[in-house]
Amino acid sequence: MSGGFGSLYGVRGRRLTSRDLAAAKKRGVPWAMLTAYDALTAGVFDEVGVPVLLVGDSAANVVFGYDSTLPVTVEELLPLLRAVTGATSRCLVVGDMPFRSCQGSPQKALGQRRALHEGRPRTGCEARRGPGGPPAGRALVTAGIPVMGHVGLTPQSVNVLGGYTVQRRGETGERLIQDARDLEAAGAFAVVLEVVPAESAKRITAELASPTIGIGAGPDCDAQVMVGQDLAGLTPDPAPKFVKRYSNMRQVLSGAARQFIADVSSRNYPWRGSCILLSMPS
Repeated sequence: MSGGFGSLYGVRGRRLTSRDLAAAKKRGVPWAMLTAYDALTAGVFDEVGVPVLLVGDSAANVVFGYDSTLPVTVEELLPLLRAVTGATSRCLVVGDMPFRSCQGSPQKALGQRRALHEGRPRTGCEARRGPGGPPAGRALVTAGIPVMGHVGLTPQSVNVLGGYTVQRRGETGERLIQDARDLEAAGAFAVVLEVVPAESAKRITAELASPTIGIGAGPDCDAQVMVGQDLAGLTPDPAPKFVKRYSNMRQVLSGAARQFIADVSSRNYPWRGSCILLSMPS
């Protein structure tokens, strides 16, 4: 399967690593990345061969129901990380550093990342992604923690930019390119390019030795990432322009729930013969 475990794994029977992703870039093999926040979904994605799963700050919207990703905390992501890592055995699991956890000193970022990596019970998270800049990233890399960088749209910039719109070209494009260079120089093993001009993403991908991961950044990145609920069609419309719905699980789930309501209302649930009577202890 192109972009799956068959083309990315060098050794069977182990989790994917950042080195495998770097090797895939050298071979010109594109790969997929999805968000996951629960054991059942993560298990399905791992089984079909999604190489990288992200426990991202989009959990703020799709799990906790916040209006933006800004309020989510490291403490809220820890149980989601444990669920995803516990249900998978092959994919690389990346844990997000929420926006507020990255603000301040590199030492603060390091402390928060250790909480993600070493939370009790241990999360098993193997890498970290976040909007923190090169100083925070360098501190984590020095501590032996793989870092996935992020340039382009950030949680705090959504309101400033007026939504999920492609950022301007020209000087802004040059700044994005330099930001990506700085992150790689700081030790990032990959760089997410979120809602940046396609020509800038293409140039960054060509210049960096590290893989680039696009989200609304055109087709020339080394990998592409989607929010799992967007892929499944669970999130409501309107979706960002770059999102492709691969299913309509919102409609499927709505239909199932309506049918259950109707069956209960008409006393057709539980079905005849499906009940198991349990004896009560005397």
